[in-house]
Parts: sequence; C-alpha cells; structure tokens
Amino acid sequence: MPKQQGVDTAESTAAVTAEPSSDRAESGEPDVENGAPPEESTQERILRVAAEVFARKGYHGTGVAELGDAAGLKRGALYYHIGSKEDLLYNLSKRHVEEALARGKRVVESDLHPIDKLRALAREHVQTIAARRDEVTVVLREQHALSGTRARALSKLRHQHQDLFAQVLQEGVDAGVFRSADSVTVLGVLGLFNWTYVWFDHAKGPLTPEQVADKLTDLVLYGQLVPPSRKSNGKSESATR
Repeated sequence: MPKQQGVDTAESTAAVTAEPSSDRAESGEPDVENGAPPEESTQERILRVAAEVFARKGYHGTGVAELGDAAGLKRGALYYHIGSKEDLLYNLSKRHVEEALARGKRVVESDLHPIDKLRALAREHVQTIAARRDEVTVVLREQHALSGTRARALSKLRHQHQDLFAQVLQEGVDAGVFRSADSVTVLGVLGLFNWTYVWFDHAKGPLTPEQVADKLTDLVLYGQLVPPSRKSNGKSESATR
C-alpha cells in the first residue's frame, strides 16, 4: 500500500490594504506603488481586500465606500467589477469552497487506503484553511448574509465538500477500519478541522498546517487512547494494522 505523501501548501494571501490613487483608482489598474502585486488583476485585488475587511469587520459592518478605498478604486469602478456587495460576498465564498473542493477531490480519487486518505484529506483541508484564513472566516461566519440562488448555490458547494469526508469515512467503514460514517460523525470530523480557522495561525508557529492536521487526524482515529506503535520500515500507517 503506498504511503501518503505530504502535499504542497497553498500560497498564502497577504492582507494588504492599498490606498486610493487618482488615475489608477478611476481605471481599476493595479496600484503597484501602494503594495498590490503587479501581476494581480483588479478582480483578484478586490477579492483579496474584501476577504481581509469582511473578516475583520464583518459583512454588515463594512461599507462599499470602505471596500473601494481599501482596493484603491472609486465607487463607480468598484461596482463595475463586483456588481453588488452580495455578489462580492458570493464570489469570494464560492472561490474558496471551489478551491477546497478541487483539492479534496484529488485525494478522494486516489488509491490510498482509507486511513491514509483521511490523513491526506485532512492535510489538504487544514493547508487550505491556513492559507486562506480570511476567506474561511468569511465563508463560515457570513454565509447567512447570502440570499436566494446565491445561498442555495454556496450551500450545494459546501455539501459537496462535506461529502468528500463522508465518502472517505464510508470507505473506511466498508474496509472494516472505521466504526461509523453517519452524519454526526461526518460533521464532527469536518468541524474539528474547520475550527482551526479560529485558533491556528501558521505564521506564528510553532506547528505547520500539516502537523496540525496530523495531530487532529490522530485525535479522530484514536481519541485520547495511546495509538498503537508505528513501524519505521517505510510502510504506510494502514499497512501496520
């Protein structure tokens, strides 16, 4: 059985607040002098800044004018790019969940043993949360602000991501290594990893996202019991059982 490998950490998004500038603010061009990456598109800049401001002040506590100032755009230029404030919240949330879904699918579709697959899926998830902490804060805290088709579309995406954990747990049940894959178990396991957005700041250390994911996976697998000794002969964790 192949041993699960470490996965690449997603690139962190810096919460950089740009000051408005006259010509660039009107045109929507990146304000390189004020800290925006030169390769960053206007849409990416808006999403990045919106995530930082919404995470800090809340969706309802943030005005459109404040978003424009932070993105270096005048009101008209901002509305041209976002449509509406709720559209901005939806697009920001959708982008994060789609990224997490795509990364998780690659793990679930692999041929790893269910135990190794759960560990790899946890690593992907915690890495994404650590790299996109502002976006995760917004998705989990502000989803109630969406309405109608936007709310339903985001809910569908989130359920698809939840189903990845359900599928891996069910594979473990079928293989005789996990006890349950019912809704309480699935939501409990996913919630354990999701809550890292509140307390884990990878920039402060000392643990990496992978190390945090591994510790939480051990908690899922063993609870507070001392885990069985693991062989050091290069076999996967599942192969030692």
